[in-house]
Amino acid sequence: MTTTMRAHVLMRYGGPEATELREVPVPTPGPGELRIRVHAAGLNPVDYKIREGQLKVIRRYPLPIVLGNELAGVVDACGPGVTRFASGDRVFARVDKDAMGAFADYACVAEALVAKMPARLDFATAAAVPLAGLTALQGLRDELHAAPGQRLFIPGGAGGVGTFALQLARQFGATVATTASPRGEALVRRLGADVVVDYTAQRFEEVLSNYDGVFDLVGGDTLTRAFAVVKPGGMVLSIAGLPEPLTARKDLGRGPGLAALFWVASLGLRLRARRRSARYRYLFMHPSGADLADLARRIDDGALEVVIDRVVPFAQIGEAFAHLESGRAKGKIVVRMVD
Repeated sequence: MTTTMRAHVLMRYGGPEATELREVPVPTPGPGELRIRVHAAGLNPVDYKIREGQLKVIRRYPLPIVLGNELAGVVDACGPGVTRFASGDRVFARVDKDAMGAFADYACVAEALVAKMPARLDFATAAAVPLAGLTALQGLRDELHAAPGQRLFIPGGAGGVGTFALQLARQFGATVATTASPRGEALVRRLGADVVVDYTAQRFEEVLSNYDGVFDLVGGDTLTRAFAVVKPGGMVLSIAGLPEPLTARKDLGRGPGLAALFWVASLGLRLRARRRSARYRYLFMHPSGADLADLARRIDDGALEVVIDRVVPFAQIGEAFAHLESGRAKGKIVVRMVD
């Protein structure tokens, strides 16, 4: 067993130059943890937001630290107390938010956050599922309560979270609208969009109205305009806007100090919601092996397609991030550690 491994390490907060691909010690699994030989890891916007220091108010990491939030691989070793997995199991996970560590040859992950990989997927495709899939599932199921008869607007349906959200919303029985360029229209319709607004030629708020809920995946001007689409009593749920007080208490388990900060930061959005007699909510998804097992069943049943933009070698992770940050990806970007 080697004692060192390759890892993509955050040395300081900043741009791409703040990270290094370097050799670090192989981690040892603690009680209740699995050590996973990582075959592939998915890239997500949260990765470069962490790198830039955008989340320091929520979570200040001890630097240097290995980046990466989702992975697929093979169990290499089990710590004391592990009961559901064994060496050789093919698994995937959204790793602990406090630890990260997916951009490496090996990672230690708590057993409760891990699930068996969908049998029909290879490692690169499985690595694209955890963070985006869990975000879509938890947002639709737990916050928007997607159900038959609902009308939901999901802008940004061709992105990483959007490709899962469109499919899951339809599976929950909702009618779904989204935005796409002419180049992305065929993809989002295949994934279940009933209505597609061409954002290069139309303003969605002039086409859509009286929707039960909005699942905002874009933020910025899209989020601001989304309140015009939702009906009274509906909800605008965002993963790209500003956190509100409930986020601090429910999603982060934090006290009144952070809740007060979020109250101020989100005031403009909450006032927009109030003027529409609607609600605004920001979502931080939580890692869950049980929810990942749900997604794996849907994938193996053929009910959920995983959309990959590209898979690149681990050595080219810098180029992969540049493509992610360009905003042009359709589906997920994955780095491969094992050929």
